[in-house]
Amino acid sequence: MKKSVTLIILILILVTFSGAMYYLYQKNAEDPVVYETETPSRQDIVKKTVATGSILPLEEVLIKPNISGVIEEIYVEGGDSVKSGDLIAKIKVVPNLNALNDSKNAIEDAKITLADQQRNYQRQKQLFDRGVISQADMDRAQVSYDQAKQALSAANKRYDIVLTGTTRGLSSAANTLIRATVSGMVLEVPVEVGNQVIEANNFNEGTTIAAIADVDKMIFEGKVDESEVGKIEEDLPLEITVGALEDKVFPAVLDYIAPKGKAENGAIQFEIKGTLTKQEDIFIRAGLSANASIILDRADSVIAIKEALVQFDEVTKKPFVEVMVSDQQFERRDLELGVSDGIYVEVISGLGEEDAIKVWNALAPEESGA
Repeated sequence: MKKSVTLIILILILVTFSGAMYYLYQKNAEDPVVYETETPSRQDIVKKTVATGSILPLEEVLIKPNISGVIEEIYVEGGDSVKSGDLIAKIKVVPNLNALNDSKNAIEDAKITLADQQRNYQRQKQLFDRGVISQADMDRAQVSYDQAKQALSAANKRYDIVLTGTTRGLSSAANTLIRATVSGMVLEVPVEVGNQVIEANNFNEGTTIAAIADVDKMIFEGKVDESEVGKIEEDLPLEITVGALEDKVFPAVLDYIAPKGKAENGAIQFEIKGTLTKQEDIFIRAGLSANASIILDRADSVIAIKEALVQFDEVTKKPFVEVMVSDQQFERRDLELGVSDGIYVEVISGLGEEDAIKVWNALAPEESGA
């Protein structure tokens, strides 16, 4: 019995020893862990945030009529260049019946007054010729007669203005002729011949007949999220890219940041504006969608590495990398970092351009043998 137990124990020891030897053999037969390395590169690193928006004129003037009526003629179309005072459109007046009736009554009243003053003037003249009245009385009769004639003329002109929008002697200043108030390009003409238009007054902003702007002075108008607005400030440089103009970048300057945000789709958005630097050989159409890269910081031609290579000390939280000192042997190097664009980061000190930095992920055995 004792011999059987001893034999079993010896067999177990032998099997355990053999298994351990086989495991050690297998471990020694495995390929060693191989790590890739990367070297720093010289790059321009730009830290920026992006705002979406559109290209708009700096000043857009809406031409509105001073009299209601119907568009009779249009003399311009979108894309035309105009100067201040150029004719834009002509309006045919649709008279107001009440105003027309009042002006007719005013003419009749003026005729009655004129007839009365004419009779009085003739009587006074006869008396003056006989030496019955003085020169002063005659002059007063003359003045009253002249005023009555002037009142009739004014009543006729008011009637013409109510009926047609103009009158003899005032055609150059007629409200029916709509003229450009500024020089620039006609962006749009939102009305057509036959459309009714309403005059601009205290109770109505009026119908827009044309929009005119100086297309040499364009701005970017967009919005940034509340999480980004604290990072930006006025006078920062912008790089504007327009979707319709591929491979074109327009420099600009951030001029305006709204002091108050607006809620849109559950987030607070702040309006921003930036003035574009116009390029003479490129025409930018108003209303084109665009993106603005707001340059927060930049470093040109500096030593940079991928942010994925950077590790952080668990205690001090300071950045470091592992640099190869011999074949697959690495040592720690503490770094001083600068500007980052989210992919690459500037290395101020701690690395040279020839240093090989350890990539965290090891190569599989079949990859290392390739």
